[in-house]
Amino acid sequence: MTLQQLKYVITVAEKGSISDAAKALFLSQPSLTNSIRELEQEMHLTIFTRTNRGVIVSKEGEIFLGYARQVVEQANLLEERYLHQTGAKRHFCVSAQHYSFAVNAFVDVIKEYGDRDYEFSLRETQTHEIIEDVSQLKSEIGVLYLNDFNEKVLSAMIRSHNLTFHSLFTAAPHVFISSSHPLSQKRRLSLSDLEEFPYLSFEQGEYNSFYFSEEILSTIERKKTIRVRDRATLFNLLIGLNGYTICSGIISAELNGKTIISLPLDVEDSMRIGYITHRQAAPGPLGEAYIRYLRQYAQNY
Repeated sequence: MTLQQLKYVITVAEKGSISDAAKALFLSQPSLTNSIRELEQEMHLTIFTRTNRGVIVSKEGEIFLGYARQVVEQANLLEERYLHQTGAKRHFCVSAQHYSFAVNAFVDVIKEYGDRDYEFSLRETQTHEIIEDVSQLKSEIGVLYLNDFNEKVLSAMIRSHNLTFHSLFTAAPHVFISSSHPLSQKRRLSLSDLEEFPYLSFEQGEYNSFYFSEEILSTIERKKTIRVRDRATLFNLLIGLNGYTICSGIISAELNGKTIISLPLDVEDSMRIGYITHRQAAPGPLGEAYIRYLRQYAQNY
């Protein structure tokens, strides 16, 4: 196995085609195919499944690619430090539940390291996918929460995926509503106050279990429920339908404006918000910077 072969498989995965990758790498297609086949034989795994439309990364190939990206990124850092070669494009990915502070920290990383070519990804996604992404090293960092209800299930899953949870801060439950909501003038809200209004939550796909819910108190039966996939849709429905969602209460006026407000909810519960990392892959400089910014925002809350 060579560093060059790792770069080859990463390029093929990005292009989705042997021929397109060969053009990008200035190689002949047979040479690239043979190099990848030799790597697969040496590693005793199938990285790509060939189809009429190109190649598809296999399940075991996804895990291999996660490690390959880490190795190539570390090699680039060595070249940058000791050979003063800065031509390599930076890569960094975070998977997170829908927290504005996670977005703010991501923006801060780009401001610090965005002075040259980069390819960064921020995946606001489902809880199960966050754990899978970090486990397979698609993402260096995952941001999610634990509480008394989900902790036993999620902690077991985090351990079984060879990950570690790092706590940032504990948040009391809050409600997000629009600034024009009929309840917006109250100082605190109760569950009975919210009974007649639509409840909004982020859907979790095939893992739509209460334990994977991004909102606490997910087991409560509600008269009106709407599930959405993204933050913008949820906020639009909060405003348009006088809906509400239950969350950590952390909101960024800089990112979200002043049309959404956060009010404390009168319940005995809390959210321990933190991040997960892979036990066998220490965060690189970008990951460390992201964690540093996460902790800075955590201090404010």
